[in-house]
Amino acid sequence: MTESICNELDVLIVGAGFSGLYQLYTLRPLGLRVKIFEAASDIGGVWHWNCYPGARVDTNSESYQYSLSSIWKDWHWNEKFPGQNEMQKYFHHVDEKLDLKKDICLNTPVKSAKWQECEKSWIITIDNGSVVRTRFFIICAGVNTEPLVPKYEGLDTFKGVWHHTARWPRDGLDLTGKRVAVIGTGASGVQVAQEAAACASKLTVFQRTANPCLPMRQQKINTCIAELENHKKLKEELYPIMFRRMLQTPGGLAYMSVPQTTFSVTAEERRLFYEQLYAQGGVALWLWGYSDALTDKAANDEVYAFWRRKTLARIKDPKMGEKLAPEHPENAFGVKRISLEQNFYEIFNQDNVELLDLTENPIERISEAGIVTKDGIEHAVDVLVMATGFDSISGSITAINIEGKNGVTIQEKWLKGTHTYLGVATSDFPNMFFTNGPQAPSGLCNGPTCAEIQGDWLTELMKYAQAKHIEYIEARPEAEEGWRQLVHGINAMTLFANAKSWYNGANIENKPFEPLNFIGGVPLYMQRCKEVAEHDYEGFSLS
Repeated sequence: MTESICNELDVLIVGAGFSGLYQLYTLRPLGLRVKIFEAASDIGGVWHWNCYPGARVDTNSESYQYSLSSIWKDWHWNEKFPGQNEMQKYFHHVDEKLDLKKDICLNTPVKSAKWQECEKSWIITIDNGSVVRTRFFIICAGVNTEPLVPKYEGLDTFKGVWHHTARWPRDGLDLTGKRVAVIGTGASGVQVAQEAAACASKLTVFQRTANPCLPMRQQKINTCIAELENHKKLKEELYPIMFRRMLQTPGGLAYMSVPQTTFSVTAEERRLFYEQLYAQGGVALWLWGYSDALTDKAANDEVYAFWRRKTLARIKDPKMGEKLAPEHPENAFGVKRISLEQNFYEIFNQDNVELLDLTENPIERISEAGIVTKDGIEHAVDVLVMATGFDSISGSITAINIEGKNGVTIQEKWLKGTHTYLGVATSDFPNMFFTNGPQAPSGLCNGPTCAEIQGDWLTELMKYAQAKHIEYIEARPEAEEGWRQLVHGINAMTLFANAKSWYNGANIENKPFEPLNFIGGVPLYMQRCKEVAEHDYEGFSLS
């Protein structure tokens, strides 16, 4: 150890997004010395980093918040799907109510963590070389926080401006009159493309895989004083019911699929139900339809065919329509993250918007002036937008150089496959936990819901450790193997099993192709976690 220990903690939390802030809030009453280290200059997690044009939540605002009445009682959402600015204001409201920032160190990225067996503690090194000792280490770094930038030849020679959407300049970037290229058609690519199409002289969207998007149906929320008073009364009556209901649905939302299966109803009933869901907007057609839509291929084909008809009607050019809504898609509908859009398909009817299919004509290199595709054409670009995604779910953990027992790093342990217990801990890494990480509901669960479920469970574990004078908690290898088999087994019964998406790590070269989410849903996950706690944290070594 070349650096001196500058601080002693009971718990160090990494990340000041939904999970990290909630974990700090729940641990404080235990009298523990708790701090959050956050790499960014402000709280909010992805809603600090995601400041690109059009950045917006794709979950209904009423669901996308903490269930704490002290926060929601005097908070009013202005939009059904809040933008980045409103999300930042929300987090500042949370801080004002809970007084969290006094225990948060901003601009403090964690560089490495090393387990000290003799001291039963973690030695944490931050970017400036300072060192902290902590008994417990909780990583709340988020699902999609480690940006993926493809290693394009010549990127360093590009004379224009380029940014990954998750590292957009804080003071913004004017796209007006510019030649803009967007690589990727996931959520951020769709959102940036909609904004750029309205002001850029030329927008070129580079698509690898057609991504089915659903209409957002954005709307303003009542603003006049009389309506606000009525809305407040309605909130106080219904919000507690809504938050309880969210714990009873697979995705941690207020609604879920209906019990009927697709072909148990008539074709007429099915069509009218699809129309109702589509008109409702948001994730309704994806998650609130028939119960077999994500397990039975024929049922899935039925809903995809409906979506495709709706989408093709919005695109003038049939060839363009086939690119954006192909008759034979690469993935089943909904096994890759569905994005929400406001006018995404209509922009391809504009003269200033072009779509290039990377499966037919991949990018060869980046030149000084733009992007050169395999056909030899150079596409002139002023602003290059990398909407190329993330090393999702596990990537925010493996991005930190974490060394556990016997010198094993987390990267080495998960190199050939992810092993966790309950999606919160892994063997060989004592006293280390993570939220919204691999093999938990994570990417298939409403973020705040998952943050509260796991945050409350870990806080109860800390209470138990205090009461029993436990200083050492480690997942047992046989317990994590059992959990891994459960995760894989449930996944194999669904259409997610063969999905080429970040849900399975398919977007990262050499990353194991495996389920990174617990697909069994929130109620089953909570039940399993509760059973473990009730049996004195069976599956953990405690000493």
